[in-house]
Amino acid sequence: MNLPNHKTDYISEQDYLEGEKISEIKHEYIDGEVYAMAGASKNHQRLLGNVFSALHHHLKNTPCEAFSSDIKVRADKGKKYFYPDVIVVCSNNDNDDYYTESPRIIVEVLSNSTRKYDRTLKRQIYQSIPSLEEYVLIEQDRVEIEVCRKSEGWQSMFYYIDDEITFTSIGLTLPVLEIYSRVENDEMRVFVEANI
Repeated sequence: MNLPNHKTDYISEQDYLEGEKISEIKHEYIDGEVYAMAGASKNHQRLLGNVFSALHHHLKNTPCEAFSSDIKVRADKGKKYFYPDVIVVCSNNDNDDYYTESPRIIVEVLSNSTRKYDRTLKRQIYQSIPSLEEYVLIEQDRVEIEVCRKSEGWQSMFYYIDDEITFTSIGLTLPVLEIYSRVENDEMRVFVEANI
């Protein structure tokens, strides 16, 4: 997403929500302005799919549930709506089928066009959501995952190719390599060639 280039005129929260139900493309909503979301790369989809499937499998038969990028997060009393790549929700208090106000984990896969936005504005907004325990940022062009946990004062912890990540709020540990399965970037190519 490139915020300055995809803006439309001011609309109300209700008009935005109704419009998203019939729109062929997704939009994020910030203080009355709507921003169209760009398509995703294959690597982006691989990372999203790997994380979602691991979370979905782990959370089976628990009160928590993983959702991929079609469910919105409502923040700032309805002044902002975002489509994270993956979320975990552990509460059934939401009264809407299209968004949640109570994510426990939010995962964003970074690209050149979204990196700054995900690391600044979105981070600030997400970390103000009372239910959020972990914010996860995954690079697609290199093997690097940043995890910020409420329990650690939102300090950034970085994980690389030989590491494991523990999602402490749901008790799941994953190897970084599992998250990057099938991802095609220089680091993964070198790793695969060295381990054939």
